[in-house]
Amino acid sequence: MTQMPAPQAFADPAPLTIATCIGMVFDIAGSSGMVVLDAAALDETGAHPDPVVASAGSVGSQIKMRVGSTWLIANIRSLKLLDGHADRIAAQVDFLGEGDEEKLTGKLYNFRRGVTRYPVPGCMVYPVSSPDMKQIYAADDRAHIEIGTVYPTRDVRAALYVDALLGRHFALLGSTGTGKSTSAALILHRICEMAPQGHVVMIDPHGEYASAFRDNGAIYDVSNLQMPYWLMNFEEHCEVFVTSSGSEKQIDADILAKCLLMARAKGRLGQEITKLTVDAPVPYLLSDLTNLIGLEMGKMDRAGDTAPYLRLKTKIDEIKADPRYGFMFSGMLVADTMAGFLQRVFRLPGDGKPISIIDVSGVPSEITSVVVAVLSRMVFDFAIWSRGEPKRPILLVCEEAHRYIPNGDKIDSSVGRILSRIAKEGRKYGVSLGLITQRPSDLAEGVLSQCGTIIAMRLNNDRDQAFVRAAMPEGARGFLDSIPALRNRECIVCGEGVAVPVRVSFDSLEDARRPASDDPVFSKLWRETGGEDEIIARTLKRWRAQGR
Repeated sequence: MTQMPAPQAFADPAPLTIATCIGMVFDIAGSSGMVVLDAAALDETGAHPDPVVASAGSVGSQIKMRVGSTWLIANIRSLKLLDGHADRIAAQVDFLGEGDEEKLTGKLYNFRRGVTRYPVPGCMVYPVSSPDMKQIYAADDRAHIEIGTVYPTRDVRAALYVDALLGRHFALLGSTGTGKSTSAALILHRICEMAPQGHVVMIDPHGEYASAFRDNGAIYDVSNLQMPYWLMNFEEHCEVFVTSSGSEKQIDADILAKCLLMARAKGRLGQEITKLTVDAPVPYLLSDLTNLIGLEMGKMDRAGDTAPYLRLKTKIDEIKADPRYGFMFSGMLVADTMAGFLQRVFRLPGDGKPISIIDVSGVPSEITSVVVAVLSRMVFDFAIWSRGEPKRPILLVCEEAHRYIPNGDKIDSSVGRILSRIAKEGRKYGVSLGLITQRPSDLAEGVLSQCGTIIAMRLNNDRDQAFVRAAMPEGARGFLDSIPALRNRECIVCGEGVAVPVRVSFDSLEDARRPASDDPVFSKLWRETGGEDEIIARTLKRWRAQGR
C-alpha cells in the first residue's frame, strides 16, 4: 500500500452538509476502495444524537462522498490502524450506489443501485445520516412488504420487493434460537396480508406453524391431508415399496414398473388414456397391484425366482395394514380426487386463506421424504401442465430444507431431485421456492446460489458462515462479516429482494401469530408439580394410537 502522507487536519469543504468530514478516499479499485478515517473526527461524531451518524466508522456502517453532483454511498467492510499513524484508521469499503445531491441543503435524494462515476483519491468522506438512510432504503412504487427497521435507525422501514423476492427464490438462514421460525412467520404473514388470494404451500416438519396461521391459513396434517397414494410417480413408488439394494433393487423395480402400469391401466380413467405411462397420476387399487404381482409370480418356473415378487407383495401388504399410513394408503383414497386435492392444498381459490400449512410431523419417518417429494412435485408439475392457462404462481416454502436437499456427491432421493429442479427451473413456470434452514453448509451445493435473495440471521458455525459468504454478492461482504455478531431477530438481507444490502431488526409478532417454537423455560417449568399421572396416561393413549 502507498505510504500515507503525514497526518494533517481533514478540512470540511462543504459547510452546507449536516456533518463534519471524517476522512478521505485513499485508494480505489473497481467496486471497492480504501478510505482513511480520522480517529478524532469519529470520536466527535460518536456523541451525535442521530444513531446513524454516531455509528459512522464502524464495521457495517455506511459513509458517503461527493462525486460531482451526486453522493456516492459505501459500506465499511473492515478497519485497521494505518501503519505508523495511531490517529488514522484504514477502512476497506464496498460501494453500494449513488444518489443526487440537493444543491441548497446538500441532502441526498433519488438513490439508485450501482456506480456511475468513482471518486478520486483525496475525495472527502462524510457520515451517512438518518434522512440519508430513509432515501437509501425507501421502497419505491414496486409491490413490497415491510418486515422491520433498518439498523441502527429507529424509524427507517426495511422493505422486501415481493416480485423480485419470489421470482428469484429466497433463503432464510439462521442458527437455532435466533428467532428464525418467528421471522419466517412474519414474512409469510406480510405476504398473505398483501395477497389474500395468493397461493402458498409450506412444508412444516415440526408442527410449529399451525398455531401461527390458524386464522388466515388452511392447516393439514395426517388427520385431514388425505393424499392419495396413486399420485406418486414411479420413482416415489420405488422409494416406498422397494426395500432391496444392489442388483436386486433393479430387479424389484422392473417388476414393480410392469405391474404398476398394468394396475393403472385397469381403472376406468386408465382405460381412457391411449398412451398411459407408469408416472401418470391415474387411480388404481392396491389390491389390483398385489394381485398382478401374484399373477406375474405364478408365471415363474423356479421357486428361487419368486423372491423379488414376495418382497414387493409383503411390503405393500404391510403398508396397507399399518394405520400410520392411513392418510395416504387408505382404501378410501381410490376415487379420482386429484382436482379437489389440488384445490385444497394449492388454495385455488384461496378464500382469504392463501397459505397451506402441511404438518408432516405425524408422518412416519420412513416416508416423510416421499410425502414432501409428492407435494413438491405436484406444485411443479401443475405449473408445467397448466401452461397456456391463466397463471397461478405458487410459493413453496420448505422448513428444515437441509433434510431434503442434503449436501453430497449425488442427490439420490426423489425429494432432493425435485427441489433442486425447482431451484433451477421453477421461476420459468411460476414456482417460487423459499428455503429455511439452520445448516446452510448441509444444503446441496449450488442450491443456495439459486436463491436470488438471502436473509441471513446469526450463524455460529464457521463452515455455515463461509458457505453463505460464497453465495452472497461481493458488495455485501461488509455486512456478512457482522453475521456472527447479529442479535436475535436481526438479519442481513441482500440480493434481488432489496435495493441494496441491509441489516434489519425484525418487527415483533403478536403471540397469536407466532409459531409454537419457543424454547422451554427449565428454571420455571421444573418448579411445577402435580398431575403427572394424568400427563403420562394421556401421553400413552396418544402414543399407542398414533395411527389415529
